[in-house]
Amino acid sequence: MKVIGLTGGMASGKSLVARILHELGAEIIDADAVAREVVEPGTTTLREIAEAFGPQVLRPDGTLDRRAVADRIFRDAAARARLNAIMHPKIRAHMAQRVDALRGTRPDAIVVLDIPLLLDTAPAAIYPLDGIVVVFVDPDTQAARLAAREHISPEDAKQRLGSQRPLADKVSQATWVIDNSGTPDATRKTTEALWRSWREQA
Repeated sequence: MKVIGLTGGMASGKSLVARILHELGAEIIDADAVAREVVEPGTTTLREIAEAFGPQVLRPDGTLDRRAVADRIFRDAAARARLNAIMHPKIRAHMAQRVDALRGTRPDAIVVLDIPLLLDTAPAAIYPLDGIVVVFVDPDTQAARLAAREHISPEDAKQRLGSQRPLADKVSQATWVIDNSGTPDATRKTTEALWRSWREQA
């Protein structure tokens, strides 16, 4: 089984690449989806977050108000570090369990761990990887896409992007780079070519 890390940055097109890989046959384990699972009402993770940031990060129905948390951590590096310290160990543990389960049922699979902050932490701490894909987009395009997607101002988009390492830095740690600065069709062709190379190696 091949285990690949997939990362990028906000509005880089990482989700597009993950969707294409899934269509091609990859098993996708999405860190954002796992992150939502570990903060469901009644979990210890949600309780720890509420204790750390106050009841204002909870909606009336007891679920996590992700936008309220995002607004807080994008403006406060210490708060971001505190949230990561709560969330990351639980997310890693859940993802590792899923990879292990697939290893038993689909030993020939190509498993892609879709992790936005893969290179902002220690990749090896999540799971031993056979390589890392970084989805790249130029900074101006990235900021414009983020502003449009989140319905925020260009200034707010740049501030949010400033909370993460620049994609250009992550490229230096990549095994493979997919440039998503162009059209979706161009990105699909690049992704399909990479998939074929993985299958040939397998």
